[in-house]
Amino acid sequence: MIRPRSALAAAICLALAACSSGGPLASGDGVFAPGVAGKAQVDNLVVGHRLMAAGEYELALDAYSRAAVVQGFNVDTLSALGSANLRLGRLGQAEGLLRRAAEEAPDFAPAWNNLGVLLMEKGEFAEAAEIFRRAFATDNGNSDEIRENLRLALSKRDAVIYDHAQENQNFELVRRADDDSIEPL
Repeated sequence: MIRPRSALAAAICLALAACSSGGPLASGDGVFAPGVAGKAQVDNLVVGHRLMAAGEYELALDAYSRAAVVQGFNVDTLSALGSANLRLGRLGQAEGLLRRAAEEAPDFAPAWNNLGVLLMEKGEFAEAAEIFRRAFATDNGNSDEIRENLRLALSKRDAVIYDHAQENQNFELVRRADDDSIEPL
């Protein structure tokens, strides 16, 4: 009769022997399944980019979060996390991440561009136009997408300025008359 403690000890010894360098389960892969170690690790940033392209923003956010665990919060992961949050409509979270990415790497045009997109979503056209200018300059004018974003932002900004000018025409100027009454100017 095998005692329960003896059976447990025997099972542990058998498992340890199997994992040792000479055991039948040892393949040089360590704790990984046979054939897994030594293969390229999945780049969660690339996975996230592909999920974004497929419109799977929540899954992309998960992949970007895993990338941030491995790589840390660098300009790539911050910009990616901000972009996924933007697509999910989480503008407050997205803005903080994108501003941080742009501050950490002032020469990284995608962070500036994506921040500009966020500002357009918020209706802040004047600031978005300036951000797109920065992205366009940082990219040396090479990106058609950034050029188009800048054009649209300037158009929206100018339309807002023009609309305000039209609105101001509805007001009338007044002055004080000689008898202290108010009359149109």
